[in-house]
Amino acid sequence: MERNMAVRRLDLGYFIRPASETGGPQPRVEPVLAYLVHHDKGLILFDTGIGSADPETEAHYRPRRRALQHALSESGISLADISLVVNCHLHFDHCGGNPLLGGKPILVQDIELATARRGDYTFEELIDFPGATYEELGGETEVWPGVWIIPTPGHTQGHQSLVLRRRDGTVILAGQAHDFASHFASDQLARHAALHGEEPPLPPYQHWLERLADFDPRRVLFAHDCSVWEPPQTAYPGAAPR
Repeated sequence: MERNMAVRRLDLGYFIRPASETGGPQPRVEPVLAYLVHHDKGLILFDTGIGSADPETEAHYRPRRRALQHALSESGISLADISLVVNCHLHFDHCGGNPLLGGKPILVQDIELATARRGDYTFEELIDFPGATYEELGGETEVWPGVWIIPTPGHTQGHQSLVLRRRDGTVILAGQAHDFASHFASDQLARHAALHGEEPPLPPYQHWLERLADFDPRRVLFAHDCSVWEPPQTAYPGAAPR
């Protein structure tokens, strides 16, 4: 079912990924983005920002936090207005604001929550806090009309993305399913090459791209990249034909 859902991106700060994790000689500053979804049934918050960390993690990533309350207030929203929380996964830079939302349903894959609770994964106080209310999912589900949660494992085994079937085209909130829009685009091209019968060798791609393709996405947004993926166009308004 297609709905007229509004999506607003929230700037919740940044962290500095060290060169040892970038695959290159330089560190990289990465944004931390969350998304607010306005639906007929209420407000969905996809990810909640950077949580408190131990001194070692703080020194490693040098995070700069922007308060969730402040980011929401710019849209005229308060914490009390949120109906559902969806975390793409439970690393500290995605679930940091969860303790501010005690009593709100938090939708997460069951394998992700189990992994987080085993330790050496995130910070315990961001997972089990007063009022923590989890709705554990065992795969994909339509949580509200036109709103789907789709497992997109890779970055973590329990990673999930949010699919919004809007009247003007499907929007996917992909979290950290890919670090960058360009990486998503590369995997999409690899998939198309395979579907077109190109001979190996071809680059591998995540199997769940087939499921996302079923929704015919018009835009894909990410947790650590301000760029937005859109499908290639054969022509643009005003462009002269060749």
